[in-house]
Amino acid sequence: MNSPASVLVLVVWAVVAFWLIIAFFSGFFTVQQQSRAIIERFGRYLRTAKPGLNLKVPYIDHVVQRVSLRVQQLPVEVETKTADNVFVKLFVAVQYRVVEGNEADSYYKLQDHVEQIKSYVLDVVRAKVPKMSLDEVFEKKDDVGLAVKNELDVSMKVYGFEIPNALVTDVNPADSVKAAMNEIQTQQRLQVAAAAKGEANKILVVKNAEAEAESKHLHCSFFRQGRRRHGPGCAQSRSAHAIFRHAEGDRRFRRQQGDPDAPFPRRHDRHRRATARRHHRGE
Repeated sequence: MNSPASVLVLVVWAVVAFWLIIAFFSGFFTVQQQSRAIIERFGRYLRTAKPGLNLKVPYIDHVVQRVSLRVQQLPVEVETKTADNVFVKLFVAVQYRVVEGNEADSYYKLQDHVEQIKSYVLDVVRAKVPKMSLDEVFEKKDDVGLAVKNELDVSMKVYGFEIPNALVTDVNPADSVKAAMNEIQTQQRLQVAAAAKGEANKILVVKNAEAEAESKHLHCSFFRQGRRRHGPGCAQSRSAHAIFRHAEGDRRFRRQQGDPDAPFPRRHDRHRRATARRHHRGE
């Protein structure tokens, strides 16, 4: 039969064994790929653990931070004023990551890297955009992004960060400004359309005038050729036709007034018609 003292000793040894087992397994830990683990011993930086299975002293060493080496993106919204006094909102996407080998600096030197990056972005954008007009902001937004990248890259390198890129993804003026810009574009397009229509009408009028002038020129040329071909006979024929038309009109008028002595119309005056035709042929 076991005594109380032996039972107590057995319990103590069981607790010690259990504690040792827990301590043994707690000394192992893993680090994921593209990550690092910051190890401290009694509150002091000890080392940076790399990816894979790692070992630490149980209850003495502690993993205080796991740092990712992947590229991360931080969207920043900036409201500022342009040189032509237009307030706009710029949306800047900052891509950043921790430089390999500087994981401890990124953890110990900077308490909140997100807020620090936002502060730098606000400072750079509000210093550059007020020197540009609204149209220049739209045309040169890549230049604004490049200025943000260069400034951030220099400033954040001290803290163990690098900036692969900074992009101005959108330029958003006020709704009233957008409506005014759309109206300006509409009026400009209407002016271009009106100018094109006026030019087309001008070309049409010029072409019609040229065609009429060409027609008159051909008519005059044909008339001159006829006069050279027929000589005086042509003039005589025209005179005979004029006399004939005058006499024909006089006969019709007298017949309508009831004059019995008026001759019949020209269809009964075959002699005069034959004479006119001979004159017309130049016989």
